[in-house]
Amino acid sequence: MSPTTSALDEAIGFTCDLIRIDTSNYGPGKDGPGERVAAEYVAGKLDEVGIHADFFESQPRRTTLVASWEGVDTTLPPLLIHGHLDVVPAMKDDWSIDPFAGAIENGYVWGRGAIDMKNFDAILLAVVRQRIREGRPPRRNIRLVFTADEESGGPLGSVWMARNHPDAISDCTQAVGEVGGFSITANDKRIYLIQTAEKGIAWLDLIAEGTAGHGSMRNSDNPVSTLARAVADLSMYRWPVSIHPAQQAFLDTVSEALEVEITADNVEETLTRLGSIARMVGATMGNTLNPTMLDAGYKVNVIPGTATAGLDGRFLPGQRDEFLATVKSIIGDKVRMVAHEQPSAEAPWGTDLTDAMGQAVLEADPGALITPYILSAGTDAKGWGELGIASYGFVPLKLPADLDFVGMFHGVDERVPIESLEFAVGVYDRFLDLA
Repeated sequence: MSPTTSALDEAIGFTCDLIRIDTSNYGPGKDGPGERVAAEYVAGKLDEVGIHADFFESQPRRTTLVASWEGVDTTLPPLLIHGHLDVVPAMKDDWSIDPFAGAIENGYVWGRGAIDMKNFDAILLAVVRQRIREGRPPRRNIRLVFTADEESGGPLGSVWMARNHPDAISDCTQAVGEVGGFSITANDKRIYLIQTAEKGIAWLDLIAEGTAGHGSMRNSDNPVSTLARAVADLSMYRWPVSIHPAQQAFLDTVSEALEVEITADNVEETLTRLGSIARMVGATMGNTLNPTMLDAGYKVNVIPGTATAGLDGRFLPGQRDEFLATVKSIIGDKVRMVAHEQPSAEAPWGTDLTDAMGQAVLEADPGALITPYILSAGTDAKGWGELGIASYGFVPLKLPADLDFVGMFHGVDERVPIESLEFAVGVYDRFLDLA
């Protein structure tokens, strides 16, 4: 069905309002505004239609909201639908438009969180409110969760909830959130990507220790040199191609759309025809590891006793042990490694829930192609996974073929087309009948 005008207007207005509430997440140990004000805003909109929300705070102002909405068939386990309230920081001087103004220009809503992911928070609110006003409950019970701290991996949000308040969500067996449901265009055909898996995270600290001394003298035990060699060797290592089943399904769909057989020899060239999404997809062709931080010394003529590096590692489901073993074999015995990990996530394809996603999209966009895919980054799925909840990414946005959607995540001039919000409101309304 087509979305009602009021639902679309609310989705646009809520997106703008939430963008204007600064919820910048500066990372662990760094103070920020927190999510409390945004959570109160969401709770107020739910309260207007008779849904009570509970607040859970891991720290002052680090607020996660949980609410329940009763469906028709209460014998089914609740479906967890979630969005996070925090955003990554934005530097105003880098943007064309104030990132926290929630402006509407040229058919887009602009601002930090327009894509990641206050747009979906707003869409969900708008659809829920409209259905309640019209007396149309969902097919099954829905657990609405708006989390804190997703942008830092969830230790104060979804992970904290799973470990400290599991009773609030543990009766759910499936969850739906970001990053999936959006369209890409290949050979004039739209393909909608539904996330069924995501890579695990291994943020690595490398520590080299040696002999401190005067910078003018020879030193065969210089930790800076030892660390530099290890980082260079890791950077030069080429991780082997490894195709996860979700990745293979995606490649098969792309092959159908482009009418070309994808092989090991042409896969990289073929993916470039998909535009900016090729960067994300390419990162899921195997494990990845990128140096991101280096730290050593305090004066140019002093050889320090310690040197450290930070690296961002991402491993495919099932490859955690192999990934870490490979890193250790490359860096050798002179460099110590400390890993800060989050697990990978996987959920099955071809279930009643994924069929409902596909049907809702195809009713709105006949002739489109639907495919699972694996995300290179991380989401709150990692937190829900601790409770055995199968998580999917489904924010259905029909996007212009020339929009750099991937670049909108954590990027400058983040924005979402109003036409995409309209499409999502209609598809999610239908999805709640089918889920």
